[in-house]
Amino acid sequence: MLHNLEDLQKCSIEATDGVIGVVDDLFFDDAAWVIRYLVVDAGTWLSSRKVLISPISIDHVDWKDELLAVNLSQEKVRNSPSINTDRPVSRQHELRYLDYYGYSSYWGGAGLWGGGYYPGLLMPGYAGPSSTFYAAQAETARLNAKLEAAKRQQEDDPHLRSAQTVLGYHLVATDGELGHVAGVLVDDQTWALRYLVVETGHWWAGHQILIAPRWIAEVSWKTSGISVNLTRQAVHDAPAYLAAEPLSREAEILIHEHYNYPGYWIDEPSWGPPHSAEEPIAPGTFAFLTQPSPN
Repeated sequence: MLHNLEDLQKCSIEATDGVIGVVDDLFFDDAAWVIRYLVVDAGTWLSSRKVLISPISIDHVDWKDELLAVNLSQEKVRNSPSINTDRPVSRQHELRYLDYYGYSSYWGGAGLWGGGYYPGLLMPGYAGPSSTFYAAQAETARLNAKLEAAKRQQEDDPHLRSAQTVLGYHLVATDGELGHVAGVLVDDQTWALRYLVVETGHWWAGHQILIAPRWIAEVSWKTSGISVNLTRQAVHDAPAYLAAEPLSREAEILIHEHYNYPGYWIDEPSWGPPHSAEEPIAPGTFAFLTQPSPN
């Protein structure tokens, strides 16, 4: 299911022994367009410190009660490496974070999360399909990252961006301005950032459209601009997006077919987390790990 940034910013993060805090922002990877960390305001119990919570740790999501439950204790979070969330998160910081929690790294591999598509694959003790391959791939990527970080002595990572900061970025079609980013839609299974919600400008006032990261031709992080290989007429003629209604897969198919782009869902393994309208499986659960290997 897809949810916007406002939905997530209403959510509390619940540890195994109490509430940690409230989601303040999201850090996404601008190469894969996946949410790598939730920035959580821990409030007074942690001296108003902001902490990073990886989707890897999420056990289940309760959207009705606006709650994200994680497989962490408050004490574990309290003792986690201190990271200044007002500055870019460096690769060195990420390595310390992953080492502290015992998570495999998401670097390397063809999937959104290393060799796979779901953050739960990187949890300690994962023993599902191709787990040996994923673990070896993650360890190789981690070693390469340590060598790279030591060589460059970098103090920031230009690939991690704040979702909050992207709001307001202006979009340009091949024949003129489109509008500005008014929101983002996030997949609560893979934690991929699936769409930018764009408020159209004066050329078509009062409308919102969806732009998938795969349709972006170029992003200028310095000038806060995004270019897409679409014409304004193509955007105008696309199926309508109504923010007040849940975006169904059928509606997504119509939008992708209109622009003649393949859907992101065709890349995801058929043995991923099973879900239904009656009882969706939350991102952190491991019911799907018993499914047959695609090989």
